[in-house]
Amino acid sequence: MEHVPAARWITEAATAAETQGPGNLLRVVLIVMIVGCVLGAWFLLRGYRRDDD
Repeated sequence: MEHVPAARWITEAATAAETQGPGNLLRVVLIVMIVGCVLGAWFLLRGYRRDDD
């Protein structure tokens, strides 16, 4: 196994990240979708709370 200096490893990782394609966009879309589902469920389910005061 070849020893790669840290600075070179970081630059190689950065250039590889640019050529990955739609991975970052898909990750953002999935996170927004999950957060939206959680907020939508909270908004809909909060109306079913019973206040027996």
